[in-house]
Amino acid sequence: MKRISSTLAVLAAISLAGAQVAAAQAAPEPGPEHKKLGFFVGKWNVEGEMKPGPMGPGGKFTASDTCEWFEGKFSVICRSEGKMPTGPSRSLGILGYNAEEKAYTYYGVDNSNMTMASVPRGTRQGDTWTYTDESMMGGEKVKSRVTIKEVSPTSYTFRMEFQGPEGKWIPVMESKNTKRS
Repeated sequence: MKRISSTLAVLAAISLAGAQVAAAQAAPEPGPEHKKLGFFVGKWNVEGEMKPGPMGPGGKFTASDTCEWFEGKFSVICRSEGKMPTGPSRSLGILGYNAEEKAYTYYGVDNSNMTMASVPRGTRQGDTWTYTDESMMGGEKVKSRVTIKEVSPTSYTFRMEFQGPEGKWIPVMESKNTKRS
């Protein structure tokens, strides 16, 4: 009988240890930085202007963006359809936060053969998000900066700039984005 009690005690200890390991390995929870990405969740109307330059001819553009949480709420997936000066546009973007680098991230592709060779890194200071990147365009290295300013809970402005030869930032695209829902 003593042997059965010892066996039960060992089994109980193993079960308890297994439960503690399982609790320690519970799914991670999104941190406060991830939750800030929730600002972008929803359906957005986009109206803007592209300047003539390396991204094509200048002109007005419109788009409709739908952004939603990816499972786990660590990333926001945005799908966009619009009309650019170069014609119809479709894109897919992923907003995230890299806790190890303490930086927001963005990865995107679109139907104009634009694929990001690097992942822009960003910060958020108050109501302003700033992403920077360095990539190849037309065989040359180009530094870019995107600034997103939250104007209200239902609108933000977007500005993309390239760094010119003298180090001056040159605007290439600006838009106003308004939440529909």
